[in-house]
Amino acid sequence: MRYLTDRKRAVGLGSAKSGVHHFWAMKVSSVALLILIPLFVFTFGPILGEDHATVIAYFARPFPAIVAALTIVVGFKHFNDGVQVLIEDYVHGTAQKVSIIALTCLSYAAMATGLFAIAKIAL
Repeated sequence: MRYLTDRKRAVGLGSAKSGVHHFWAMKVSSVALLILIPLFVFTFGPILGEDHATVIAYFARPFPAIVAALTIVVGFKHFNDGVQVLIEDYVHGTAQKVSIIALTCLSYAAMATGLFAIAKIAL
């Protein structure tokens, strides 16, 4: 029978080395979304209910297109980081790896789709 202290069990395991990065990425994207979401609402709100040609002409201007693109990119990156932390906490084993890969692919695919739609309208 081995009698090990908690410290002795932890020695040599090392740190995950990515906790600080995830923490700061979430904080920075949260602050960015704090600015971008109201800006998106105030640029997108006046165009609601307009006809298709008016919406296309509105998003062909640079400011609304840039605000929408930044909101999509930062929003989906924040979603990806948050879901990854959630999966790491509650899912274990092979299912954890598969879930992280699947949701990362999903979030980047949604981000690319949104950016493609905005680029198609703006250009």
